This record gives sequence, C-alpha cells and structure tokens, in this order.
Amino acid sequence: MKDSLQKMKPEEINNYVQDLIGKMIPNMGDMMGGQDIFNRFQTSDPIKKTTNALNSTAFETHDYVFVRIPIRNEDWLHQLRLYHTSNQLIVEHIPEREDSNTITLPAIVKKKGATANYKDGILEIKIPKNIDMQYSQIDVTEIL
Repeated sequence: MKDSLQKMKPEEINNYVQDLIGKMIPNMGDMMGGQDIFNRFQTSDPIKKTTNALNSTAFETHDYVFVRIPIRNEDWLHQLRLYHTSNQLIVEHIPEREDSNTITLPAIVKKKGATANYKDGILEIKIPKNIDMQYSQIDVTEIL
C-alpha cells in the first residue's frame, strides 16, 4: 500500500482521497460547493471567487461580501428579485421569468444592510459580513 501511494501522481492521490472521503461522508461534495478538498484549501488568492450560470462573481473583503452580475438586458432590472440567506444569494426571474439562480457566498453575512447598485452593465450587490466569533465550550463527561 505504501509503495503504491508513493508511485501515484498528485492527481491520482487527490482522486483517491476524494473517493475515500466521499464514501465516509456522502454529502461532503455538496457541503464544499462541488470543489475538491485539495483545491479548496490550496488557493493562493486571498479573495475567494465563485462563478455560476449567470456569470456572476462573488468575493469577500474584510467587511463585505460582493456579488457582481453582468446584466445583458436592462429590462432584467425591472423583473429580477434578490433575496439572501446567511450564506446564499438567490436571484430570481433572470434571464427568464421562471429562472431562479442560487449563488453561494464566500462568507457568512448579516441579515440587514445589503445594497444593490447598477452601473455600466454590472449589478453589484454588497452585503455586510457577519463576524461572529462566539463559541461555546462543550463539557465532556465520562460514562462508567
């Protein structure tokens, strides 16, 4: 086993580990947004970016999460609806009336304070980050 792992290429090792993790935790791929585990943690870019069907870009700064969506038709501005949860932005009614797009945000955000501005064909949504560093201690009891 040790010799076979040493002879494997990095891509093969990545696939092997992904397969093992997938067997142990079946929903891990969903939790990680479809990214493989190594690429998720090996990013050298301090600004996390994601893309989706709307060709949107989501990234975070120290205080805010920004989502930029290219608007091909200005009529979209009158029909679109924006909603957000603590970690997702939901964009409804574009490009077609029955469409709904969910964009996973790179950080947890606050419920209030989001703004949306349109300029030069780009809709920019700015949402304040929720910097909640509270944690609770869990006591471990020994069962005899």
